[in-house]
Amino acid sequence: MHFKGVLITAIVTSFWIFEPADAQTKYSLQQALQTAKTNNPNLKREQFNVNIAETDIVTANLRPNPVLNNQSLQLIKQSKFPDNTSWANHLNRQVWWQVTKPFQMPELRRNKIEYANQNVILNQKAYAETERNLFQDVANKWLDVWSARKQLDILNIAKSNIDTLVNTNRIRLKNQVITTTDLARTELLANQYNVQMRTADQNYKNELVNLKFLIGITDNISVDTTDNFLFAFPTNIDDLLQDALQSRSDIQTLKSTINVANSNIKLQKSMALPVPELGAIFNPQNGAPYAGIYGTIAIPLFSRNQGEIKKSHVLKQQAEQDLVATQSLIQSEITTAYSSYQTQKVNLQNFTGLLTQSQTILNNVKYSYLHGGTTIIDFLEAQRSWLDTQQQYYETLQLYRQSYIKLLYASGIINQIAQ
Repeated sequence: MHFKGVLITAIVTSFWIFEPADAQTKYSLQQALQTAKTNNPNLKREQFNVNIAETDIVTANLRPNPVLNNQSLQLIKQSKFPDNTSWANHLNRQVWWQVTKPFQMPELRRNKIEYANQNVILNQKAYAETERNLFQDVANKWLDVWSARKQLDILNIAKSNIDTLVNTNRIRLKNQVITTTDLARTELLANQYNVQMRTADQNYKNELVNLKFLIGITDNISVDTTDNFLFAFPTNIDDLLQDALQSRSDIQTLKSTINVANSNIKLQKSMALPVPELGAIFNPQNGAPYAGIYGTIAIPLFSRNQGEIKKSHVLKQQAEQDLVATQSLIQSEITTAYSSYQTQKVNLQNFTGLLTQSQTILNNVKYSYLHGGTTIIDFLEAQRSWLDTQQQYYETLQLYRQSYIKLLYASGIINQIAQ
């Protein structure tokens, strides 16, 4: 049978044998990332951090409540009671009613609100960084499924090719053209392929389960093996680095952390100012009403929030150091990721000729064997060489795509793909 016919038969057989009967949705890499962005359970949990931070804005906008104070003093010595009065008489009681209100300085309230707003922005940036890390996991798992599917397809093609030869050799043995050893060798290889295919099929199913968890769905799915995910990014490493240093989510998170630290410095300084409490007093004493005003303010003699102010400056220095360290890390990650990408790209280009050569050799040896021009040993060696070449090609392609994903992750472009 001509190789193209074998290939078509193998692919069709593979789908009939190994694909579930239920309808499946094919996911490209971009579709997998977009689905994970919406459905991943861990990502949904992280979203609550943003919601929690938003509640702090509500708290910061609140003003202090008024304070109601009551003191009642009862004369207890009856000999001191005025004439013709009893315990319940107001002439034997002193009552103190006081209503006061802490007056928060406008600067303090403004700084509280700004600090809360900056914390919301920080949590949003941190959420984007969580997305970036998740998208890397999803992309790598998508690639694992793709690789497992390709491995299964290759083995199925090889098995179909050998099955064809087994059927032919049974006829040739019946016609006494070959020995029983030739048939046994081809049957042995067919059985070996059966074992490998069962293992490959289970591995493919396992990787699909892992991918479904990451993208947060339970339906039957498959990956689009024709997807080349050729996403646009700057081809110049300097442009790639500059984009990453400006827009990568961890850089944005650290810059937002510095903004939070600046807001916290202003907040802590404003909290050093005393908060006055003012109000009114109504004080009936033994039937005689009194009224007055009330005011209190802390004297900033010992405590002026010195510790928290100093801590806020240290936190800013820490955030600035984290930013410097991360910028250096990004330079290293971009450099190594870009170099690996270029290397794997060249390796993949060099493989094109090897695939054609191995296929030609297999076709020639098979033709020669079927016409008595060579031995079964030569054919089986050509078959194994073809399979090794196919597997090495897809391993090289997988390494290339891994380097591609790593570059997308290191540059931060992977977040844009999921939009």
